[in-house]
Amino acid sequence: MIRSANRGGRRLAHVLNRCHRSSSTAAAAASSTSAASDKNIICTCECPESCPQQCHNLLDTDRQHVIHPYTSMTDPLPTFPIQSAKGIHLKLNDGRKLIDGMSSWWAAVHGYRNPVLDNALKEQIESSMSHVMFGGLTHKPAVQLTTKLLQLANNIQDDSTDYHHFTKVFLSDSGSVSVEVAMKMALQYWFTLEQPSKTKFVSLRNGYHGDTLGAMSICDPVNGMHSIFSGVLAKQLFVSTPTGGMEEDGVQTITEMKQLLEEHHEEIAAVVMEPIVQGAGGMRFYHPSVLRKVRELCDEYNVLLIFDEIATGFGRTGTMFASWQNESTYQPWYLTEGSSFSIINSEDKKISTNEIVNADILCLGKALTGGYMTLGATLTTDKVAHGISHNGGVFMHGPTFMANPLACSVSLASMGLLTSSPWEERVRNVENALIEHISPLSELDSVREVRVLGAIGVCELKEGLDRDGMARIQRALVEEGVWLRPFGKLLYTMPPFNCDELEDDHIKKIGEAMYKVVSSKPKA
Repeated sequence: MIRSANRGGRRLAHVLNRCHRSSSTAAAAASSTSAASDKNIICTCECPESCPQQCHNLLDTDRQHVIHPYTSMTDPLPTFPIQSAKGIHLKLNDGRKLIDGMSSWWAAVHGYRNPVLDNALKEQIESSMSHVMFGGLTHKPAVQLTTKLLQLANNIQDDSTDYHHFTKVFLSDSGSVSVEVAMKMALQYWFTLEQPSKTKFVSLRNGYHGDTLGAMSICDPVNGMHSIFSGVLAKQLFVSTPTGGMEEDGVQTITEMKQLLEEHHEEIAAVVMEPIVQGAGGMRFYHPSVLRKVRELCDEYNVLLIFDEIATGFGRTGTMFASWQNESTYQPWYLTEGSSFSIINSEDKKISTNEIVNADILCLGKALTGGYMTLGATLTTDKVAHGISHNGGVFMHGPTFMANPLACSVSLASMGLLTSSPWEERVRNVENALIEHISPLSELDSVREVRVLGAIGVCELKEGLDRDGMARIQRALVEEGVWLRPFGKLLYTMPPFNCDELEDDHIKKIGEAMYKVVSSKPKA
């Protein structure tokens, strides 16, 4: 099976290489039109006459006209045509199946074509509606989803609506927008309370919070992905990120945070953090004690606290939300250039509501719908809501597709599927499999560190990958039957941990593919 998969991968890489060369030549030779370039591209699927989308046309049109994320608009990275997805597999147009190690950017935690989620969408559209405006109207899926989110976020184990902390939910259309909503909530809160000078935000270096304008301003302006926009973004404040996963690694962060809040609290609206795991900014882990100490500082200096759980919410780290991690649940594993360490606790991994570090505002997205549809949620408290509206003020935000009924229905089904499954055991199993199967990467000279937390496995290289390096590794992974998306110094995996089909052998194949492509990477 693996040998056949490899041959299929080589065949696909050949297709893409030919398409890449042909469309590049056509783009250079042609002016505004390039229809003739289709003639130079040959589809090499097993049955070209029955190719479902005519790969030669598809790839050429894609390359010339479709803008993909984080790549050149004129010389983009190669793309791989997908025919379908089911369970943990992505099926390419040539019939090749890839193990999805990315959960479609961390969202598809149950895998693809899950019958429970499929049925939720089908029932909603057949029995009710696909969309309706949310201004002046409401609907059952939105109200039920709000109830479920508040029960989860408040760690309520039954159907009680006795919400002790989070009480309000704003349903938007993406994770980035949920961050924008959170920032606007914080700004309006202080403006209404007649403290209009509190307009700045504090975040950690190496953080990532989205690609919209406000969210970009709280991403790392130096090491992040948005440095090109630094001249137009609002100027925010930053502190050093923890240097590692141990408690002592966060000392400098807390020292800087205290000094910054002490000196600037009269102009700071909120601190924004990705709890425990910094995602696209570097896949770094840090100790939960940092959250507790930052919460105490925010209370001391009268500053709001925002948690961005877009990537980590709904079980990815082993607790329902990463901000619930504490000294007894937090068990990262590291292997750094030959020396390893882990935090192993013998205590039962139980979450006490009294021990949870709560933010004033919580941002959710990605796995919120199980990866089926785009949806974001911003949760907040009576304190913030009353602050914004206590003199008749209204919250000034309203996306056209907010609280979309289809998205709300599938989100409700996804959370029901998650909470009714043995998801905690599944995360532990994935964690153990990742430790076993990606740890050999640490033997390679090009690898700085391998680390695992929950269903997150990270290989950090000593040197970053350039464009050609990323394309080369991407193709090599496809040849090995695995889908991962390398960037910068990172090759990481966040597999669909709650998919019934996921087995140890799949994690093993991901680990073997990572090892093979990294070990064969040409030296710079």
